[in-house]
Amino acid sequence: MNKIFLHVLLLCFFCTAFSQQNKQSYTFKDKEHHGLLISKEGLSAIKANLGSLPLFDNTLEQTKREIDSILSQKIEVPVPKDMAGGYTHMQHKENYVVLQKAGVLFQIYGDEKYANYIKAVFMEYARIYPTLPLHPETRSYSRGKLFWQCLNDANWLVNMSQAYDAIYDWLSPKDRKKLERQLFRPFAMFLSVENPQFFNRIHNHSTWGNAAVGMMGLAMRDSELINYALYGLPEDSIDENAVDNDGGLIKKPGQDAGFLANIEEAFSPDGYYTEGPYYQRYAMYPFLAFSAALENTLPQLEVLQYKDNVQLKAVYALLNLTDSNGDFFPLNDAQKGMSYYNSALINSVDIAYHYGHQDRQLLALAKTQNEVTLDDAGLAVAFALKEQEIEPFKKKSLSLTDGPDGKQGGLTILRSKPGSDLELVFKYSAQGNSHGHYDKLSYSVYENGYEVLPDYGLARFVNINAKNGGGYLKENTTWAKQTIAHNTLVQNEVSHYNGDFKTGSEYHSELYFQDINNDNLQIVSAKENNAYPGTAMQRTLAMLPQKNNSKPLLLDILKVQADVENQYDLPFYYKGQLIDISIKPSAENNLEPLGLSNGYQHLWKEATAKADTEFTQITWLNKDLFYTLSSKTTVGDSILFVRQGANDPEFNLRREAGILFRKAKVKNTLFVNILESHGTYNTVNERAENTESAVKNIDIVVDTEAYTAVKVDLINDSSYILIIANLKSSTQEKHKLTLNGTTYTWDGPYYFTNR
Repeated sequence: MNKIFLHVLLLCFFCTAFSQQNKQSYTFKDKEHHGLLISKEGLSAIKANLGSLPLFDNTLEQTKREIDSILSQKIEVPVPKDMAGGYTHMQHKENYVVLQKAGVLFQIYGDEKYANYIKAVFMEYARIYPTLPLHPETRSYSRGKLFWQCLNDANWLVNMSQAYDAIYDWLSPKDRKKLERQLFRPFAMFLSVENPQFFNRIHNHSTWGNAAVGMMGLAMRDSELINYALYGLPEDSIDENAVDNDGGLIKKPGQDAGFLANIEEAFSPDGYYTEGPYYQRYAMYPFLAFSAALENTLPQLEVLQYKDNVQLKAVYALLNLTDSNGDFFPLNDAQKGMSYYNSALINSVDIAYHYGHQDRQLLALAKTQNEVTLDDAGLAVAFALKEQEIEPFKKKSLSLTDGPDGKQGGLTILRSKPGSDLELVFKYSAQGNSHGHYDKLSYSVYENGYEVLPDYGLARFVNINAKNGGGYLKENTTWAKQTIAHNTLVQNEVSHYNGDFKTGSEYHSELYFQDINNDNLQIVSAKENNAYPGTAMQRTLAMLPQKNNSKPLLLDILKVQADVENQYDLPFYYKGQLIDISIKPSAENNLEPLGLSNGYQHLWKEATAKADTEFTQITWLNKDLFYTLSSKTTVGDSILFVRQGANDPEFNLRREAGILFRKAKVKNTLFVNILESHGTYNTVNERAENTESAVKNIDIVVDTEAYTAVKVDLINDSSYILIIANLKSSTQEKHKLTLNGTTYTWDGPYYFTNR
């Protein structure tokens, strides 16, 4: 009874505290308005240093030329009708970009031509906004008014709030009253109270909505809007039957909604964002822009320090989730080619430097970006680049936890020592909200910034109107999210969790052990016990060093234990041209899809082969480098050569190739593969070097419930032995195992020798 009473008491206290937060009023740092991201002190420093900071001055001059060329053009505020990529969509997007920059220029130069232009555009929006219905496109779960979805309306308001704050003191009280009554407050209420399914949940959409309403609240000095943004909507504003786009009830008061809840729930303590780096890049702007605006106006809230400075940690996590070219690893829904040159990352790097520890490594990235934000943070970076030494931003092997408490799996990146530039990305994370894929224990490999074993990413052409208005294609669901689209195990041609979002959201993989700072060996192992009922998977990935300073070998051990017999498929998608195959595949003269559903319907079966030995090798050439996949096979295993593109009449999918290893009617099994980068091909002198694999054989020495031991023999007569303790991962645990007459003793979850 005492426990129940205590629980009720705490719940009542929380709800009371929450209610009080929603009624909170604020004392602002300054009466003056400076554009939210620029403080009073920062503006004075900017003006005092014009002409003395090359990077800031160059960015400012480029911005001035851009905006000055637009001021003489006719103002266009069209009636909305298009999806992403269409004329009206792009025009409203251009308007908010231009006005945000014009506001900065007005603050710095004081030239009224910028303020007059901003006012004129605002007044045109104030004229049409009260008459606008919902956007005519009906595909979104939360239709906007200016754009087809509330998300883009929130983008608009985040930028327009900065422009409004920039000219707030210049505008007459009459003009401010008109704009706030006819445009800005109705806009903020539309995004929040009128669309709780968009605003009141944990998602990057809601982060944009929270930031938009909150930043306009700061500009208007409207405590109610600020409270909505920080803490979510009050109870009486939410329909009890409202649902979000994933089919679940939206967040109610006290149930983790609002900006602070999005910081708390979406980021792990390491700064990993559960939706993946592509959407982390997109969400970092509203996170950091609103937080910086709060720092400049309501510093007593200390939002940037919330959850142990996790937003600043997130910048480092995000920067480390890139290949050597700066492109983000395409985990979950992600468009390939997005990089830290994106404007959102310029903002992130500058804010992390200014409000963090003035890390000189960040200066190296800022210099590479060759642009700064025109505010306090950008000024600090420009100062530092002029006066301080730059340290290279060093990306090393690292592990990032997932989940608000860091206990929902995670991600590990193995990076080779400088000189070979191999990167392996191992994913054992939580579902990742609605942008998550069903790809537990999948991995991808990169070399020199190029894909070796790729992850497909998303099926979408962002802002290309001809492709579904720039929105997600149906193949994102039927292919890109399905398990077969990734380099991981598929059982009985069914995706993990049966492709069900709610089920997938309940579970996550578990890190079993890792040792990623060992000069002799980098290794990580994770388990997944819920993707298929009655089946347990454990995948161990290791970078094996070669004594002759060649590139490391990537060893992949996938252990499967099940209650019944199943069919297991393990695909590897690759880039390049097949060069050599140790088996003889039979080509399919009449192409047919590999299956009927769960992504199999999108794979052409181009050729098939049967393993006739226990060791198979397949070599391909890509970017003038040779790659060999060496596999431990069982005689009779099927090896399928597949290509994406079946049942795709609109050519929405890339035509990429894969190799699929299939074991039929098996209960417990072990897949062992080695990926090796070797040799070069010079197309100018047509010379090929080191085209042969260094791997001679793979042997499974033992595979029991307790231990798995693998021996790898090389052509130079050296060998590796790796033993994994499958049941006890403690580093203090002592083990003893006899293999072929030799007894091995060790402490911890693995034993490794290279001889």
